[in-house]
Amino acid sequence: MHEMSIAQSLIDIIKEEMTRHDATVLRSVRLHIGQLSAIVPQSLSFCFEVITSGTELEGAKLIMEVIPLEGMCRECKRAFEIKDYAFECPFCGSPDIETTAGQDLSIVDMEVD
Repeated sequence: MHEMSIAQSLIDIIKEEMTRHDATVLRSVRLHIGQLSAIVPQSLSFCFEVITSGTELEGAKLIMEVIPLEGMCRECKRAFEIKDYAFECPFCGSPDIETTAGQDLSIVDMEVD
């Protein structure tokens, strides 16, 4: 379960940012999770809760939004959502696709006091 190490990395980043901004209470963290990132949101949420249990971060909400996989055809230059992991342009049929969204994990914002 690689979500445990991801949750720990998120907490490290969160603590660093809280220290930088003199924040002491974490209310919530909003994440964007790319569809192709191989992260299971329920597992990440569970791991986040386990790691923060009994710490100053306990009770913080983890708000996650899954970002769809998107691509751009290098042949016809059209953008589209990649459905069912079919890496083929739905407009011209070309397999020459550039993935443009849906691969990353990012912290969008944090609510702190």
